[in-house]
Amino acid sequence: MSDKKIITEEGFSLASLQAGDKAEFARLVETYYEVIYRLALKILGNTQDAEDILQETFIKALRYLPDFNGRSRLSTWLYRIATNEALMLIRRRKPDFVSIDGPMDNDELDQEPLQIVDWCCMPEHELLSGEARQHLDQAIESLPTSLRVVFVLRDIEGLSTLETGEVLNLSETAVKTRLSRARLRLREELTRYYGDRLGRKPVATEGGR
Repeated sequence: MSDKKIITEEGFSLASLQAGDKAEFARLVETYYEVIYRLALKILGNTQDAEDILQETFIKALRYLPDFNGRSRLSTWLYRIATNEALMLIRRRKPDFVSIDGPMDNDELDQEPLQIVDWCCMPEHELLSGEARQHLDQAIESLPTSLRVVFVLRDIEGLSTLETGEVLNLSETAVKTRLSRARLRLREELTRYYGDRLGRKPVATEGGR
């Protein structure tokens, strides 16, 4: 019988992982340690919380690997565990937290910004400055959880629309809708940020300083 089915798409031996092979599990942790921590940090915005979610994710993974059926990518499965753990932490701290797969409330139904700054004329060092990156991080953290999680998975972690839906138990249409809302909110926030900066000082022109 072919053993191809027990090798995951990422190159791990599923049979070894499910049999409790410590070396293979250590390789799994080493491969996804940073991405799971980054995911948790972007969702929760707190380093201690992110470390707790990281640890809990791999504890749960070790416990439930024998039940993993291989229908999704192993990485997608880990993302699902980490995201669920992060959302459960938010739910414990915010009793009024709305389920991620529930309908969006009116606060999330933003209109497209009326005024958009043309960033083509912004000097590159302004666009890539540490201050601008920090402002973007803050804007991401300010997104409602239902939008922030989709944006982090889709635009930061690079999951496909289908994979994001698998992680969050959402339809692809719901993922696309939430992602569009998140992008519009960030676009509006960055428009205000760069608009303020363009209003404070002149834009450098070719041949001048």
